[in-house]
Amino acid sequence: MEFTYGLMIAIGLVTYFAWQKPELHRKLMLNPYNTVYKRQVYRLFTSGFVHNSSIHLFLNLFTLYFFGGAMEKIFAVHFGVLGYAYFLLLFLTAIIVSNIPTTIKYRNQPHYNSLGASGGVSALVLAFILFDPIQELCLYIFICLPGYILGAIFIGYSIFMGKRGKDNINHDAHLYGALYGLLFILILKPSTLESFIKMVF
Repeated sequence: MEFTYGLMIAIGLVTYFAWQKPELHRKLMLNPYNTVYKRQVYRLFTSGFVHNSSIHLFLNLFTLYFFGGAMEKIFAVHFGVLGYAYFLLLFLTAIIVSNIPTTIKYRNQPHYNSLGASGGVSALVLAFILFDPIQELCLYIFICLPGYILGAIFIGYSIFMGKRGKDNINHDAHLYGALYGLLFILILKPSTLESFIKMVF
C-alpha cells in the first residue's frame, strides 16, 4: 500500500498547510470561472488535494485507505509492476476528469468553488466493484450490500442530487469520477466486463 499511503500523506499535508494559509487554499481549490477565463487550469488537479473541513478530509482518506489498498493489489495481480503506475494514473487523472463537467457547468459563476479528492476516490471505488462486484460493501457500517448494487445506488443518487443541486456537495464530481473509473478499467482490461457479468448473473 505504499502508493496509497503516499497519496494519503500528500493530500493530508497539502490540506493542512492550505488551512494555515487561506489565500493558498483559495488558489488551490477549483474555481471554474478562473479556470476557464484566467486559464488557471492547474486548479483541475490541485483541488483534489485540499478539503474544506476535517470531516471532509477524514471521509476521503478513510475511503482511499480501504479502496486504494485493494486496488493496488488488484492492479499488481493483473498488470505486474505496471499496475502501480496504472493505479496512480487512474486516481490522479480521475481528479482532473471529474472536475471538467463542473468547470463547464459553472464557468460563468465567479463565486462557485469546489474541492476535495472525491472524484479520484469514486473512481477507485467503482473500479474495485467492476473487479469484484459481489463483495459486500458497507455504507455507514450498518447497511451492507453487494458492490454492484451499492455502485448502482451511488451512481443513481449522484445523478439525482446533481440535478437537484441543493446542498454544498459536488455530486457531479462523484458521478463523473465513478464513470471514469469504470471506463478506465474497461479500456485497460476489456475482459473485466465479461467476468463482471458472470459473477453478477
